[in-house]
Amino acid sequence: MAEKLVFVTVGTTRFDALIEAVCSQDCIRALKKKGYNRVRVQVGRGEARPSFDRLDGVEIEWYDFKPSLERDILNAALVIGHAGAGTCMEVLEANKPMIVVINETLADNHQFELAERLFADGHLLYTTTSKLTEVVSNMDISNLAPYQSGNPSLFSSFLDKALGFE
Repeated sequence: MAEKLVFVTVGTTRFDALIEAVCSQDCIRALKKKGYNRVRVQVGRGEARPSFDRLDGVEIEWYDFKPSLERDILNAALVIGHAGAGTCMEVLEANKPMIVVINETLADNHQFELAERLFADGHLLYTTTSKLTEVVSNMDISNLAPYQSGNPSLFSSFLDKALGFE
């Protein structure tokens, strides 16, 4: 069977709740039902690690950091990640389907506004850690609209609107 990779990233942050949610047995099984057979997790600065390296035929691997996540993003059939603007744009510009998981513990959480706007525009799915398995189980990534990259001033304008500065 060909590899169907899910890449999970928290960027340079600490987001243990995301790592724990995506590496739960229920979430791994939901990913398997969707046809994924490998999960690669970039854990960042956090302490959470996958507690197994294989479950029901799904291989799970992890690392802290790499100089670039580009290869993992390009090899992924699905990316699950935090809602950092840089991560979202890198994934969307690579034309990869994405589930953004909001870190609800952040004060002054701009991640929600960004994820909500990109979802409203049809570019990605978003959720919280407690609903991740449900979103994976019910997702249909074939309906996601490609993100049109290009003019950086359009992105900065988009961010200003999403964050309420405009």
